[in-house]
Amino acid sequence: MSSPALSPARADAPQRHLGVEAALLYGNFAIGCGVMVVAGSMNDLVRSLGVSVALAGQLISVGAVCMCFGAPLLAALLGGWDRRRLLAGALAWFALGHALCALAPGFALLLPLRALAVLAAAVFTPQAAAAIGHMTTPMQRGRAITTIFLGWSLSSVLGMPVHAYIGETLGWRWAYGLVVLLSGSGAWWVWRVMPDGVRPPALSLASWREVFTHPVLMAIVAVTALSSAGQFTLFAYVAPFYREVLGAGPAAISGLFMVFGAFGVLGNLLMTRHIDRVGAARAAGWMVAAMALGMLLWPLGVASGSLWVMALVMVPWALGCFSANSAQQARLSQAAPALAPALMALNTSAIYFGQAAGAGSGGLLLGSGPAGYAALSWVGLAWLLLAVALSHWAARRVARDPEHV
Repeated sequence: MSSPALSPARADAPQRHLGVEAALLYGNFAIGCGVMVVAGSMNDLVRSLGVSVALAGQLISVGAVCMCFGAPLLAALLGGWDRRRLLAGALAWFALGHALCALAPGFALLLPLRALAVLAAAVFTPQAAAAIGHMTTPMQRGRAITTIFLGWSLSSVLGMPVHAYIGETLGWRWAYGLVVLLSGSGAWWVWRVMPDGVRPPALSLASWREVFTHPVLMAIVAVTALSSAGQFTLFAYVAPFYREVLGAGPAAISGLFMVFGAFGVLGNLLMTRHIDRVGAARAAGWMVAAMALGMLLWPLGVASGSLWVMALVMVPWALGCFSANSAQQARLSQAAPALAPALMALNTSAIYFGQAAGAGSGGLLLGSGPAGYAALSWVGLAWLLLAVALSHWAARRVARDPEHV
């Protein structure tokens, strides 16, 4: 007689959980590469499709809006699905969508195809976090969630530089093709290792109402939106910024992305190692403050005219870039474990809402002329300072009354 299947939430199957963590980490890597492929390959897309940088940036804004509203809506609609099928299917959809994007003849068709493709990101990232949180014990939950978010950091180290190089040498369509390969293989891996029967409890309408009306929880989610807006005011246009303001070529642009991504991975690794000791709220506040410092230093790098100095001033921003999102997910999961699926979806929604707001504000600045590049970092800094202040307020509220969070 065969032995009974292990429960997905059993803590006595560490090897299997490690295998699932690795697959979900890789899935987030593929998702991150797809989300950031526009920024990385924007220079060639602008040239080949004959559109302005500001218009091309709408690929980021429109996609981010779809992911923003898609994350909570799809979480509510698909909350009862088995996570093996949901997560593998989301990656397969991501692969198909980017294959169609790569074949789009012009910008008018590329825009809606991109919007449909990135709906998969609205499903995968929050539901992967909710699934691994459901499969691990409370003591391991913070580490597990930040571990799978390493995939986003790695996409910055490897994906962004590779997208930039492929876009400059082979063309943006080949960069999209790389996303197809990564997400397709990710779908296969998740299907192979994810056990059947992983179903975090579906949330009732009352639970969703509790989330939306809770001031502290919504404030924490708003910290994510504000920090994301601060980053993407500049990050969405950083490739043309490097080319037009600093005169950087393809190799230099890829190198700057790689430096940024390497420190992003370092920040996420440090977060994974120390978050349970430091505390998720404190760690998140520190990392948002580090990003604000990076924005404050940015004009010094521009004024120097040196790519080496620019690489150095990017370090604080890079250290906080992905680790802040990881800490925010863990912070929300620990603040209200029973509401974790909804909070993960809303936090992911906030990431993409911030991306849309940031890319939109950056596009408005660039639409005013070449001088708009100089204002990007200052507007980004304003967003981030608001995030720091709100994070501190939420942390103080939790410290005063932890039982009613």
